[in-house]
Amino acid sequence: MKNVLIYNARIINEGRSYLGSVRIAGDKIATVLEGNTLSPGEVDEAIDAQGKWLIPGAIDDQVHFREPGLTHKGDIGSESRAAVAGGITTFMDMPNTRPQTTTLEQLEWKLQRGAETSAANYSFFFGGTNDNMDEIRRIDCCRVPGLKLFLGSSTGNMLVDKKESLERIFGETDMLIAVHAEKEEVIRRNIEYYTGLYGTDLDIHFHPLIRSEEACYASSSEAVEMATRLGAHLHILHLSTAKELTLLDGQKPLSDKKITAEVCVHYLWFSDEEYATMSNRIKWNPAIKTAADREALRQAINNNVVDIVATDHAPHLPGEKVGSCLKAASGGPLVQHCLPAMLELARKGVFTYEKVVEKMAHMPADLFHIDRRGYIRPGYYADLVLVDPDAPWTVSKDNILYRCGWSPFEGHTFPHRVWKTFVNGQLVYDEGVINPDVRGMEVAYNH
Repeated sequence: MKNVLIYNARIINEGRSYLGSVRIAGDKIATVLEGNTLSPGEVDEAIDAQGKWLIPGAIDDQVHFREPGLTHKGDIGSESRAAVAGGITTFMDMPNTRPQTTTLEQLEWKLQRGAETSAANYSFFFGGTNDNMDEIRRIDCCRVPGLKLFLGSSTGNMLVDKKESLERIFGETDMLIAVHAEKEEVIRRNIEYYTGLYGTDLDIHFHPLIRSEEACYASSSEAVEMATRLGAHLHILHLSTAKELTLLDGQKPLSDKKITAEVCVHYLWFSDEEYATMSNRIKWNPAIKTAADREALRQAINNNVVDIVATDHAPHLPGEKVGSCLKAASGGPLVQHCLPAMLELARKGVFTYEKVVEKMAHMPADLFHIDRRGYIRPGYYADLVLVDPDAPWTVSKDNILYRCGWSPFEGHTFPHRVWKTFVNGQLVYDEGVINPDVRGMEVAYNH
């Protein structure tokens, strides 16, 4: 069992920032000391982290790593390597692959594939459909973060649109239900309206008009009503509007919430003002909306109305991101750049650094009841990230690790750089170099 000492680090953890050291023994954190450090001679390896920050590895509850069936865009191996380079040590992958993760056989295939290829800790949502309740009942809930339902059409054609199916799922499962909430009828009506006026060659500016605030709120409010009536734990993914925040409660502690929510980094960074320059590169479902929506979402992070920050990492090849807003693929790659983006927003005063750690590590661990991850605590798995706060770097094709080869942050210079990343005590990312031999672990859930 290898002992590693990280000393002279500025530890940011559990709402505090202090100088200290951490000793890793095997795959766990053995000791956390504030102030006085352990002697480097007591361990197998010592890392002097003077001037660096030590934070728990980020936990991303929404990624699309494209395996199986869409591996020309990315796969579990390639995208998990990008994730650890960006300080994300645990991910939860979505079920809209080919085939979809809507049977236990497909879930087991993904878990095995994660064990074989993932550089980060891995887990996989199970997909709900109009007719797979019997499969849902057979799930070992300790092996999945929850169920994923698409309440509006999205990649993979997994729309759940039968009311009796929704009522059955919400009423008969104790698992967390994560939803993509956009009202399909509103989207179709908006498409008909705008194509009737302007034809089918609609540019990106029509995207937030088609996938509108109304489409989001109508679906989210229906989901909240159903979850409240039937006692389900509803988790609303990728909020994009200020109006949806009225459905949430920032006064309750997370442990008391039955309705929780996530916002993704692109809704906190971009607004519809960037469509003119960024075009389809910032086309997501739901659509990025106004600067006022962005500001409301930022405030919702700070006042705990929104519980966690994630990526919705969804790579597409550049050729798939061209065309009208009705044809260009929605989604973009983000796992390598989400944490640097959030840290930059903190430097600008939008959040505190402690809040970034809370929303990207602590709260995902708590919300999903993850076993011993998300905190720097003795006995917890040593998923740790060392950040250099004064190492500017510019995103370019030379340093992008996504298989798709591009980033919406291309050309942007971040002031913070991920220096080293540990997954279960193993140094997987070290100053730009990935250790190809490190594999993450299957995530265990204490539901």
